[in-house]
Amino acid sequence: MDYQLILNEIAEEIMSLQDKGKVANYIPALENVNPEQFGMSLTLFDGTQYNVGDFNTLFSIQSISKVFTFTLALKFYSTGLYKRIGREPSGNPFNSLVQLEYEHGVPRNPFINAGAINVTDTLMSYYGDSTTASKEIMQFIQDIAGEPSLTHNEIVSTSEMDHGFRNMALANLMKSFNNLDNDVHDVVQTYFRHCAIEMNTKMLSRAMLFLSNHGIDPISGVEYLSEQQAKRVNAVMLTCGHYDASGDFAFHVGLPGKSGVGGGIVAVVPKKMGICVWSPGLNAQGNSLAGTLALELFTSKTGMSIF
Repeated sequence: MDYQLILNEIAEEIMSLQDKGKVANYIPALENVNPEQFGMSLTLFDGTQYNVGDFNTLFSIQSISKVFTFTLALKFYSTGLYKRIGREPSGNPFNSLVQLEYEHGVPRNPFINAGAINVTDTLMSYYGDSTTASKEIMQFIQDIAGEPSLTHNEIVSTSEMDHGFRNMALANLMKSFNNLDNDVHDVVQTYFRHCAIEMNTKMLSRAMLFLSNHGIDPISGVEYLSEQQAKRVNAVMLTCGHYDASGDFAFHVGLPGKSGVGGGIVAVVPKKMGICVWSPGLNAQGNSLAGTLALELFTSKTGMSIF
């Protein structure tokens, strides 16, 4: 299959959509990102990559980082993690306070904001403090991406902290239900730090390989998760990876995936490849408008939907 030709066709077909979405202006540091950018990368099991567009441009991975923190927490706590975090689709916006209150401080899944904040809390408890947790999360992402130079954008994380009132409210609400162990400020700050990690589509498509290969990185041979645990992460990505648009994404694209408000989307083709697409303009649900269509076109052209 000529993947480069397919990527070139996709880039051509979505060109008219690149300025249709809206950037995440509720995070001031992301507000000035040029929406007319598009990049897409595929990484195969032998390390071969195919790219198109702005694939070398670094962007804020935002909620894509939730896949990586969930992976670490699942590795350390196994099924015990589900005592404090659910695994069902939310059907509500990613920062809903109403649902969290109604469900007594137990986040519906690890990919909504409350769930990811709770996961961050578990990692802080495991590592002992916020500084070590941030360092270990970064080290893990550097390892799976094969990029030791990765870092986070301090301006973005500070901007998020300065305007993170709703996330602080989510954390405080969980604390009030005794479902958060560490200091609320420290947990939210650590959460924003991993959301502000910067990567490009090449790095992210490479980072998803272990999830497309039953938990084992096909290039390095390192086992990051058991086969059962990798299956769980992929299942939650499929059902919960796009917030209240997860059903639409499964319907149109048909791959386990996770979006971020920085405009990135990662996806997994089991036993074949990792994918990342980036376009900063978002749809009403906070997912990349052009990126979502690009992935739909990809599965339509290749027949690689899991369905």
